[in-house]
Amino acid sequence: MSESTTAQPYESVVVSPEMTILIGRGPFQAAVVPRDALGAVYGFGAINASATVSLIGSGQVADLVDEDLDATRIVLLVAPTAIARIDGHLVPDADSRSHYHLPSELRAIALALRDCDRTGEAGDIYRTAKGIELLCETWRLVDACALAPLAGDSGLSRADSVRILAVRQMIDDRWNEKLSLERIAAQCGLNREKLTRGFREMFGCSIAEAIVERRLTEASRMLLTTDLPVSSVGYENGYLNNASFARAFGRRFGVTPSDFRAQRLAA
Repeated sequence: MSESTTAQPYESVVVSPEMTILIGRGPFQAAVVPRDALGAVYGFGAINASATVSLIGSGQVADLVDEDLDATRIVLLVAPTAIARIDGHLVPDADSRSHYHLPSELRAIALALRDCDRTGEAGDIYRTAKGIELLCETWRLVDACALAPLAGDSGLSRADSVRILAVRQMIDDRWNEKLSLERIAAQCGLNREKLTRGFREMFGCSIAEAIVERRLTEASRMLLTTDLPVSSVGYENGYLNNASFARAFGRRFGVTPSDFRAQRLAA
């Protein structure tokens, strides 16, 4: 059973000798730190658009524990042995710090963990389960190279980077709406040229490509988790006819939507 500590100005759940969950602003000097632990830090700004995840190598964890953060964050301190069981080769270098946009699937888990209001043993069990889920899903996306890095040494100002992060979050949350470039530019407060250039610089793809990827990812999920006809799945994800949906899906997954459903469900 995990052990929760609430005497300090942050919440701490010791899941096992290999993992500790911290929720708060820090500093975290009294925290139980697993041996040679690395850190995964999930942060939320004034708006969810600035949500990020940072992977911190073991050599940087001492500084992380001492930091007085500017907002409540979730910190997972995890021993390399635990990471090795999830993915044997994806352990960050000791001195590394990698920063990524927090995608919607991780954001939902992180917010559920951060905002849990259950107390006592029930709260500890819930936070433990969500913390393990968050860790495993983060490493799954790392392994798939599916996390979009934040802008590093770029020409974007901090304000413009936040605006472009807001665009990425808009795509994550409102992928099933008509998101024209003009509408997106007007809502984020950037002109089209700066928006398109900055988005590609930050995420390595165009806005249109990001929208298509989000829609097709959701379509693949619906094919496996619902009984909707293929044509209905396509329509729900913004494709007005089955032929255009099948073409786009085939380019992304290499098979038709029907074959994708049949193959995955038969596996």
